Amino acid sequence: MKRFANLKRLGFFTRLLDEAPPADRYRFAAEQIVRAEKAGLDSAWIAQHHFHEREGGLPSPFTFLGYVAAQTSRIRLGTGIVTLPLENAVRVAEDSAVLDLLCNGRFELGVGTGGNPSAFAAFGLDSGQRNEIFARNLDVVRTALAGKPLTGGDTLYPLRPQLCERIWQATFSVAGGARAGKAGDGLLLSRTQPRTKEAPRATLAEIQNPIIDAYLEALPPGCEPRIMASRSVFVAEDRAEAMHLADTGLRRALPQFMKGGHAKPGETLEEMITAFDTHVGAADDVIASLRADATLERVTDLVFQAHSVDPPHPYILRSMELVAEKVAPALGWTRTAAADVALAG
Repeated sequence: MKRFANLKRLGFFTRLLDEAPPADRYRFAAEQIVRAEKAGLDSAWIAQHHFHEREGGLPSPFTFLGYVAAQTSRIRLGTGIVTLPLENAVRVAEDSAVLDLLCNGRFELGVGTGGNPSAFAAFGLDSGQRNEIFARNLDVVRTALAGKPLTGGDTLYPLRPQLCERIWQATFSVAGGARAGKAGDGLLLSRTQPRTKEAPRATLAEIQNPIIDAYLEALPPGCEPRIMASRSVFVAEDRAEAMHLADTGLRRALPQFMKGGHAKPGETLEEMITAFDTHVGAADDVIASLRADATLERVTDLVFQAHSVDPPHPYILRSMELVAEKVAPALGWTRTAAADVALAG
């Protein structure tokens, strides 16, 4: 029975894609994170997206996490990701520092190049320069958080140098993995990636293991690896219920999926589940599916999200509980003592 020996932490990720008005989306996401803490999870993550409702309409992650921080006390709160090229780097450092102070050191800063090309245009930027802008902005964020003088001589207030140890970089590429490793940052791996024309049937592990290899090879000696894999996971009380909701959700998500560079899957539900890299079913189904993902043998953090199934809010809450109660323990995750105390209370 395969268990993932490196798995230390379990998290929940929301893209805020509920079929609901904006105010309800934000309320649902906050409720999901509160429930994640009650279920004993270690972390909760949100994505930043500008403009595009179908991709996840949350342009202000620090504002939202500040709201959630006031409703939680233990769970770690992370950005997965801040689209750093579209942000003022000094403001990202300032907002990170204030948020981390207010939530008593629970913040994790995930950053990436991200962003739809049209979003770059709206910000007056060239999406073709996203990598260069990202690198420049990340240097400024790191300098500011470390308390070093910025251009003009000012230094960050409030000072939170400990956040330098909680930066994560998201990437689709081997070069990005090496960049994150060289910096000593954490590595964020996506729930899915488009396949190349040369390897249209490659597994997600075949794409992501070389990224992990590059990350570990570049990591400075003595620096502890932090490798997080996001995965699409939806668990229901029984397989038939899960498959019915998956069929509805994946077909609804298909146009956006193909816009992201993915090839069109076959017409059957099984083909769509494979194409979307989704783990769905009753608890035993999902345990078996995740055990077959060789990438997960190497990660320190597993973060699960209901996207792209995106079932109604009550099903997301129940799926989270089933993952914490049945799925994750079978993979090697152990609830922390602090979480046990919170659950007992």
